[in-house]
Formats: sequence, C-alpha cells, structure tokens
Amino acid sequence: MSEIAESLPVIRPLPEAAPHARPEQQVHGAGWRITVLTDGVFRIERSADGSFEDRASTFAIRRDLPPVDFAVERVGEGVVLTTRRARLRYDGGEFSASGLVVEVLGHDAGRWRFGEPTRDLGGTARTLDDVDGRTALEPGVVAPDGIAVVDDTVSFLFEDDGWVGSRVPGRQDLYVFAHGRDYQDAVQDLYRVSGHPMRLPRWALGNWWSRYHPYSDESYLALMDRFDDEGIPFSVAVIDMDWHRVGSVPPEFGNGWTGYSWEPTLFPDPAEFLRTLHDRGLRTTLNLHPADGVRAFEDAYPAMARALGVDSDGGEPIPFDPVDPTFLQAYFRELHHPLEAQGVDFWWIDWQQGRTSGLPGVDPLWVLNHFHHIDAARDGGPGMTFSRYAGPGSHRYAVGFSGDTVVSWASLHFQPEFTATAANIGYSWWSHDIGGHTRGVRDDELATRWVQFGVFSPIMRLHSANNPFISKEPWVFPPEHRAAMGDALRFRHRMVPYLHTMNHRAAEGVPLVRPMYHLEPRRSEAYSVPNQYAFGSELLVAPITEPRSPLSLRGRVRVWLPDGLWTDIFTDAVYQGGRTVEMHRTDASIPVLLRAGGILPLDAGQDLDATRNPTAFEVLVAPAASGELVLAEDAEDDSVGDGSGAAARTVLSWDRERGEFRIGVAEGSTGVLPARREWTVTFLAALPEGPVTVNGAPAEVSGVDGRWSVSAAGATGAELVVRVDGGPLRVGSDRREAARVILESAQIGNPEKLEAWDVVSSDRSATERLAELTAVELPEPVRAALVEQLAARTGSVR
Repeated sequence: MSEIAESLPVIRPLPEAAPHARPEQQVHGAGWRITVLTDGVFRIERSADGSFEDRASTFAIRRDLPPVDFAVERVGEGVVLTTRRARLRYDGGEFSASGLVVEVLGHDAGRWRFGEPTRDLGGTARTLDDVDGRTALEPGVVAPDGIAVVDDTVSFLFEDDGWVGSRVPGRQDLYVFAHGRDYQDAVQDLYRVSGHPMRLPRWALGNWWSRYHPYSDESYLALMDRFDDEGIPFSVAVIDMDWHRVGSVPPEFGNGWTGYSWEPTLFPDPAEFLRTLHDRGLRTTLNLHPADGVRAFEDAYPAMARALGVDSDGGEPIPFDPVDPTFLQAYFRELHHPLEAQGVDFWWIDWQQGRTSGLPGVDPLWVLNHFHHIDAARDGGPGMTFSRYAGPGSHRYAVGFSGDTVVSWASLHFQPEFTATAANIGYSWWSHDIGGHTRGVRDDELATRWVQFGVFSPIMRLHSANNPFISKEPWVFPPEHRAAMGDALRFRHRMVPYLHTMNHRAAEGVPLVRPMYHLEPRRSEAYSVPNQYAFGSELLVAPITEPRSPLSLRGRVRVWLPDGLWTDIFTDAVYQGGRTVEMHRTDASIPVLLRAGGILPLDAGQDLDATRNPTAFEVLVAPAASGELVLAEDAEDDSVGDGSGAAARTVLSWDRERGEFRIGVAEGSTGVLPARREWTVTFLAALPEGPVTVNGAPAEVSGVDGRWSVSAAGATGAELVVRVDGGPLRVGSDRREAARVILESAQIGNPEKLEAWDVVSSDRSATERLAELTAVELPEPVRAALVEQLAARTGSVR
C-alpha cells in the first residue's frame, strides 16, 4: 500500500498516531497481552494465534504514552497489575467473569467482571433519524461504579501509511477505564488514547441556516438580505441536496439523491453565488449523498471514467467504493476539488451508504469522515467536516450531524441530555436539526424553545424538511415568538468570543457541553437533572423542554445548583446554590446561570460577520467571588491543519476584595486583533456605593440595581483597570417587580392576584412571605413562579 499512499495525498499517516505502546508498559502471557496505558486505562488483548495488534484503530491511535508506575505479580498463568487507581486480576485463560476482574482503589471502590454490564452513563448514538423521544446510547467511559469498557475488537485499523485495514479474526481487544468518579480524568485519558478534538474555525460557532428546499441563487441571497434587514446574523450557509441535479436527472439513472453537478436552472453561476456568500461573511457547505456513485449524466463523469479506466462512451455507472484507493483518489480530485475551487468550504456528508464495504469490518461512514477530514486539511486548513457519528474516536472529526429530527416536544426534551451525555465519549460538537426536521405539528412555542436550546448547544443550525409549512424564519411566527427567536439568534452571534474561547478549551480536552455530574460527581443531585448542563467554564443552562402553563404563561424547569451563587444572565435573579430550584420563564428566555466570579465576554460591535474578531466587547461579571477567564482569539481560518495554530490571549480578571476588573495586555499572536477596542464591563450586582474609575480616571456608571455598566476604550497592547470603590458589591436585586409581572400576566382571578400581591409586596421577611403565600388560593403554576422570586437573593445581601 505504500506505493499507493505515495500517489494519494489523502492517504497519509494519522497526524497524532503513535500506536506502538512502550514495551515496558506491556505484560505478556500465553495468548494474552495487557498494556498499562495510563494509571486508569488498561488495554487487554487475547489472541487465538498468539500475535497481537499494533496498528492504530479507529478508536485507539496513540498508545505510546508516558510511562506510568504499576506493580506486577505473576499468579500461575495469569497476573495481577496494580496502579495508583486500579487493580486488574487475570487468570490467563479465556476471558470470563471469574478470571478477568478490574477494581477501582480508594474511596470510589468499584468492581467489574468480564461479561457484566458496566452500568456506565452512556455516550452517544449514531443518529436521531426518526427518533421521537429517547433512543439507546452507546457506551461511554464515565460510570458511577467507576469502571467502563470500550470494546475495540471489531473496529477497523489504519496501516502505518494511513490506509485502512481489517483485523485478524480471533483477537479480542478491550480498553478498560477505571477512574472511579474522576470523570474528567476518564475523558482526558480517552483523548490521550484516541486523539484530541480538532479546534473548529471561529465561523463554525455562529448561526447556520439550513433548509431542505430548492433554493435558487437569487432566492437564497434574497433570504440572506432579509436576515440582514432583521439584524439576524448567520455565519454558515448550508445548501441541502437541491444544489445538484435532482428533478432533472434522466429517469434511466434512477433517483437524484446522489449528485455532483450544479442544477443549472437554480444556480447558473455557482462560483459567483459562492463568492457573494463569502463577501457576506458566510462559509458554505453542500449536502453529499455519495451512495449511488457517479453516473453518466454528471459533469465530472468523463474525468472519473478516465481515472478508473471506464469506457465513458458506454455510460457505465461508476460505483461508490471508498475502500478502493484509486476510486478514493478520483473521488476527491475529480468530484470535490473542482467544486471547492468554485468556493465550497466544506461538505455535509449525509448517510445513505450503509455500514459495510468491500473490506471486512470497514464502515464506509468512518472512511468518509476520516479521509474528508484529511483532504479538507490538505493545504493547511482546519480539516472541517460535517457528518454522522461513527463510533468511539469520532470526536476527531469536527461537527456531527445528528440526523433528521421529528418535530415534537419529546424530541426536544431528549436533545439536551443527548448532547451533554456525548461528553462521556469525548464528543464535543453535535449539530441538531434545531426546530425539528419532519412530521409533527406546528407549535410556535415548541419552535421557540428549540431555538433557545439551539443557541446554547454546540452548533446552532436551524433546519426543516422540504415542506412549505415547516420553516424556521422568525418572521413567519407570531410577534411574541418572532421576537424571542430573533433575540436568541442575535445572542448566539454575540457569544462567539466566549464560544471560541471554549473551543480552544475543548481542543485541550474539556468538551463545551458537559452533564452536571462531570462538575459534581459525588453529589447525587447532579444525576437527577439530565437536561441541565455546563456550557463552558462559566455557565449552567437548563433548557425548557415542556409546554408552558396556560395559567402562569410560563414554562418551568427543575434546576439543581451547585454550591455558591448563580445569576441568571437574562433576568438578573440571583440564587443560592446547594439546592434545587424550580425556575419559571416566559417565552423570552430560558435559565442561563453565570457562576459567582464568572466572566462572560460578548461581542458588542455592529459587525455581523462572525469570521472577524470584535472591535467592541461587553463583558458580564458576576461579582460575588473573584474570577478569571483567558479570552482566546485567532485568525479567521486557523491556518494550522490540526487546529493548534497560535492564538492571541487576553486575561480578563475580577478581584472582589480589591474591587478591580482588569483587561490584560493581549499576548501571543496579537496581529489577528484590532489595534483598539471598546469595552463595556457590566456587573450583575446592585449599584456601587463608591466611585468608579478606569485607569484612575473617574468613569460614568449607567444602569440600575441588578445590572450596571462602565465603558472604557484602549489599545489591545495596554491594560485597562476598572476600579469599584465603596466595598464589595451587593449581589441580587429586589424581585417584587418580577413577582408583580407574574401576577399581572397570570390567567387567574383578579381577587386572588390582589391577595397574593399584598403578601409578596410586603416588607416582611422572605420566609414569612413564603409561609403566607401558601394560604392564598392560587393555581400551583402561579404560586410556584412567585415562590421562585421570593426565594431569590435580594440586593441587601453582600
């Protein structure tokens, strides 16, 4: 295969591959080998032929890891291996429950026997196609009992030159993760063995517009004009399958799902269309269904036929065969590169090609994901792809497409959990059909809540089916929902600086979206809120995934808060942590909570182009504790193919005791930044009791109790210091106005409203008012919404 690899730029060794483990980390016996990869990961192999596999697999590409201390005790034909974290006992025979046992040491003690379920917390699934509610999840590496297993026996392999290969039958290959409840360590070890996620280009983190619809170039650009008029920014233009010939495919060639030729009646000048999208700050992806190969009507058919030795005059179809190196070379060179030269930025690899190929055990989806990623990075680009999940190790391949989602509350209700749980197998970047793709019924509230969840999901991609009555343009909805959707989409654009900072963090090993039990693995409450998740280092998000009450006109969600104070960035309500709170929200927002000491950088400029670093920022600060965030920024398209290119970093820090917020001097690759910036620092707190200065000069404060701001401007090469005198800021605000609004909009009797208002507006303590409120005849949804406000912290608490 080495000669073929030399002629195929797309076939080359995996950049991170180091599949040969160190000999000193291996222990051998008759027909078995155990490798201690880390102090929490054992590779356990048994071989019928006495030989073992050292090629990289789709899951395990790095086994040459730093040495780890472990003890070896030979027991008969078997062995006992002990690391700092775990002990493995193996009798040397066929794998069995009595002969292969792994136990976690220390206070997280747990035990697993071969053949027993690991009771892990799940990973993710290949697709949500036609799933209306929950679906089964494949295993992850996170387990309350402390032990999880990745069975790598059936995955295919990569040769040393980068080509694919099959496994030798009769060899078992297990990776046992024994980390107790140190879940983040388990995920970090997963990345050590399986490679790190790539760092996405900045533009991938904005809004994506996607719809299965036969747009023309004129209608698509007119739609983008309308979005501009609405002030709703998009950074990625997704063109579904109608970009290529569908209805115009001659009937003798079958259906039009597979295609590589622009539909000329819709796109007479594709290069000009794509150039115009680029000029508007949009990157473009085209839908790809490669299963039917290349047929004679395709523009590229003659070139493909020549490359594969097919008589083009006879019109013989060229089958899709991704494990034929000659086909694969032509597939990229003749089908994709010319379209990329026109301006296509990356490919949406949809799924029609099944799970089998011409090589035993080789999944064509894996082959497409892997080689599209390599090909996309051929000129030093980031290797951007958009495709289906193919199994453990898929986190290396950019953005995942979760499939054709059913329009229903049940679908929405499962997606937050599905997205967060993917962190258990290291999968960071799910892209869902936000708003739902197919079937269902029209429900404006459902669409709004889905968009709000999408804004706080890894990739925000609106999508809908080829149905004129299923659409996601905000202006097709009633005013209340139109406003909420527009605000949400604008906020997603504003969050790109934060998201890109977390993108850098994800590439280093911490997924953007994580279940609460990753933060608090030893708190039982963290396992009781599967739809709540950490969104980067600073935020907790609790999407509302059920219809609102017709009485309170608010949706509700149960939220568990870790210890400390938490501030809702949309309502300014402050909550004491260490408890569970039922939160109620109008259609305008969902609970998004900033930790005490949390710092949230937002784009505050007028530029709607997500490819550019902002010239103006608003930074939200929750000042109840000190905190720091290192803002990471890089060039428009990270020029290093592995996503590890140099970046500019700016330290943003809040010192509660000194009352100082510092915007540090930008360091690193500062050439990607504007020379000057405007900064607005917004404190989620009561108004200060003393003067405020910027670099020692008096500064004007604007805002009200609960949210106030101070502005500054300066060179990116100079430090700015906002100083707040008068003592520590008081956190929280009077919630009586919020309670009044709840009562005003509630669809209940006016006498009951007045009686409740007399209680909540009184000057008695919150405890007394809560007790009195129980005596008022109120419907439970209304009472519960008022209780939330009475239990929130007020501005009287420092």
